[in-house]
Amino acid sequence: MKSDLIKMALILGLLSCVGPVAIDMYLPALPDIATSFGAPIEAAQYTLMSYFIAFGVCQLIYGPASDMFGRKPPLYFGLLLFTLASVGCAVAPTIESLIALRFLQGVGAASVMSIPRAVIRDHYTGARATRLMTTVMLVISISPMLAPLIGSILIVPFGWRSVFILIALLTLASLLLAVSSLPETLERKHRVPFQFSAMLGAFSTLLRDPVYMGLTCIGGLGIASFFSFLATASFLYTGFYGLTPTEFSLAFALNALGFFVSSQFAANLGMRFGSVAVVKWATAGFAISSLVMCAVTFAGFDEFVLLVAMLLATNVFLGLVIPTSMVLSLEEHGPIAGTAAALGGALQMLLGALSIVLTSLVFDGTPQPLTAAIATCGVAALVISRLTLRGIAHLAVPSS
Repeated sequence: MKSDLIKMALILGLLSCVGPVAIDMYLPALPDIATSFGAPIEAAQYTLMSYFIAFGVCQLIYGPASDMFGRKPPLYFGLLLFTLASVGCAVAPTIESLIALRFLQGVGAASVMSIPRAVIRDHYTGARATRLMTTVMLVISISPMLAPLIGSILIVPFGWRSVFILIALLTLASLLLAVSSLPETLERKHRVPFQFSAMLGAFSTLLRDPVYMGLTCIGGLGIASFFSFLATASFLYTGFYGLTPTEFSLAFALNALGFFVSSQFAANLGMRFGSVAVVKWATAGFAISSLVMCAVTFAGFDEFVLLVAMLLATNVFLGLVIPTSMVLSLEEHGPIAGTAAALGGALQMLLGALSIVLTSLVFDGTPQPLTAAIATCGVAALVISRLTLRGIAHLAVPSS
């Protein structure tokens, strides 16, 4: 990969880490947050749900805004709002105010979900775009590998509020990085003037495109399965299995490792076999591995090492499904890439928020609700991939 691509991947990856860090770093603190406010587990989980709802819906604003005003101004706004909301979370007096401030965090974080994807589409398509996307994801892998561990280290001596102070400082550094190093990739002549009817027309075009919607749902179901894990993992690992916050962080990092290692093969596999074939076979692997995991846990085999191994196997397939489906969904929508990335991200985050709500409602402290939720997502993704990608030759041809 050329040095300019590496530099772009590094910048976009670090910016894209902002959203995941706000999730991963405070995951070990969820039980402490519930205890400190005297709130039920569900209330602590709702701090995740409110974040994801805002994170998803507000991409519908940032995407069109980035098509109209360029990529950087909406990004600046989002990062600044995220920084201020993080400070607010650190001093939140009640669980209700924390839920509301997490919502504001999500509003800001939405900017670093859709805009980096649009930046990638401004320059590349096909396998080159997939390669850049997977390199960005490699940089993002810093978050699930290190963020929970850093969070657990902070929580013990300083309490859970210190996590949000560090998040605010890291986001401020990301804002300075965007100002100083990220080029504007959408030239003025290519910007779309604001027209409400044009924006609605773009959304209408995307919503009526079965390939775009199918690929968005496939990636969204993969994300939803991971969000079910996020909502329950800290309670499951520390409550059911008795892990310490630090041990939970290490186990979480191991699960994430499978995703990010396999994602690095997505571009090469796409060049060799075609991206559509990669999505089809990876969704099949996701469905089969998640069904096996579900069957094993419901049969009473819930040993910790076995569960982690099965989650690792499932995440390997997700590492191929999510980045490849993201790139493919934008392939035919270059002129409205920002809007397409925003709508896709919004729908995927809403699926994730829904999965958190449903999993939280049935979570009983055992692995069964989690594995059932992941298996449901896997089977649904497989069905949609077979219905959506049947006979799509123009996207199935490997590109360089």
